[in-house]
Amino acid sequence: MNWRDYEAVWKRQPLPVGAGADIAVLRETFESTHRKMAATLQVRDISEAAAGVVGAICFGFVWWQQGVAGWPIAFAIILILRVSGVYVRERLVAQRQQAGDGTTMVEKVNRDLEVLQRQRQLFRDMWRWYLAPIFVAIYIVVLTISSNRPAWDPLRSLSFQLGFLIFNGLIFWFVWFINRRVVRLQVEPRIAELEKLRSGLTAPAA
Repeated sequence: MNWRDYEAVWKRQPLPVGAGADIAVLRETFESTHRKMAATLQVRDISEAAAGVVGAICFGFVWWQQGVAGWPIAFAIILILRVSGVYVRERLVAQRQQAGDGTTMVEKVNRDLEVLQRQRQLFRDMWRWYLAPIFVAIYIVVLTISSNRPAWDPLRSLSFQLGFLIFNGLIFWFVWFINRRVVRLQVEPRIAELEKLRSGLTAPAA
C-alpha cells in the first residue's frame, strides 16, 4: 500500500486548523471537503486492494518458477490477499455509510467523524494488519528463493539475510513514521474541526 500517495492527496487540500477553526468557514467548506475525502478513500481502497491482488499474482508466478519447493510462498500469498481484504472491507463499510439525498449536515458530519476515527485507528494499527504481513510475505518469498539455490550462492549467506531484514525494516519503519505524521497533522486536526462543527450545528439557538 502506498500510504505516501494518500498523504499527498491530503496535503493538496487545505491543512486542517483543528479546534481553532472558524465555524462559519467549516460550514462553507464542509461539502467540498466531504466529497474530496470520500473520493480519496475510494481511490485508495480500490487501488490498494488491486495492488494486493497483483502482488499475489506475482508471488504465484515466483512459486511456479520454483516448482514444488516453492510451496511456502502460499503463505505469502495468503498474507498479501489478507491485506487486500482489509481494503475490500473498508470499501463495503463506506458504501453502507454513504449519505443519501435527504441526509442533514449533522448526519453527514457524524458519518465523516466515524470515517476519520476509523482511519485514525487503521493508521495506528498498521503494523499489525499491514506492515507486518507484507514484511513477512516478502521475507517468505526471499527465503524460499534463497533456500532453493546452491549452497555457494550469495543469496544463502547470513549476511544477505541480515542485510535484507535491516534494510526492509528501515523502509517499513519510515512508512510507519510518515503515516503517524499524517495522523498528527491531518487526521486528528480534521476530527477536531468536525467535532467543533457538530457542536455548533447541534447547539440550541440563543
